[in-house]
Amino acid sequence: MVKNGQTSITDVAYRPELGAPIGMDVLDFTELRARGRRRGIDLGAPMRPAFHHLIHVRAGTLHHSVDFTDHELPAGSWIWIRPGQVHRYTPADLATARGTFVIWQPGFVAAEPPYDQSPLLPTGPHARAVQLALRHLTQEYADLASIPLDAHIEAVRHLLAVLLLRLAHAGPAPASPVLADDTFRRYHAAVERDFARTHRVADHAASLGYSVRTLTRATLAATGHTAKQHLDARILLEAKRLLVHTDASAAAVGTRLGFTDPGDFSKFFRKRDGRTPLEFRAMARGRGG
Repeated sequence: MVKNGQTSITDVAYRPELGAPIGMDVLDFTELRARGRRRGIDLGAPMRPAFHHLIHVRAGTLHHSVDFTDHELPAGSWIWIRPGQVHRYTPADLATARGTFVIWQPGFVAAEPPYDQSPLLPTGPHARAVQLALRHLTQEYADLASIPLDAHIEAVRHLLAVLLLRLAHAGPAPASPVLADDTFRRYHAAVERDFARTHRVADHAASLGYSVRTLTRATLAATGHTAKQHLDARILLEAKRLLVHTDASAAAVGTRLGFTDPGDFSKFFRKRDGRTPLEFRAMARGRGG
């Protein structure tokens, strides 16, 4: 999005339509385009929603970008986008493809997206099962008046959980499945909240009541990376988002991310990406050599 000549990321709050169950909403591609127009949101510009997106393509193809990864989603595919991820639609595809969006606030269901955010294309019995779960959810969502509101909300909450469980088992099983434990989940949440406040794992460990070793062990089990690598990757991701989707100077980006010296930010970025912040910006915007 461009504001006064400056590129920016649009923060999108959760605002369901009137009559939608509290905490979640189901809409098709046509309604998404209409909402974008009503709310003045450019769907082709980078946006950072504060809620979950589950996108299912029923017909056609949807090209979708999520945090510097471009996805081509054919008919039958699904993708789950976490709150806070920066993504953008291809408006022309939204006009020709058909599909469904399920959006919900964090905490509406207990299930969380897998750490790997790759699109999913279920086949065979899995495809039939997830389609049945989606139809059941969509029908219950539309049937607002036949049961009390509290019961209706609980019904769609459970049906959404069923859909997410079906999708979780619709892809190939990992070679060594590992469930993230509560220690990593708490550390991940703390990093999401405070990555710009402190760049030290020891500070997060102290605030959570763990040792650095405990956080490192839990993060390695959940992600294959150390606690420090996980924290640095989150800082680097936010730096890349700001460098590509805003026109802030590299120094301003570093300050926003908690670096007091622009040189320290440049060294941090180059060590982890291999380019300076401005070299990365030029390459990401198609101006690199």
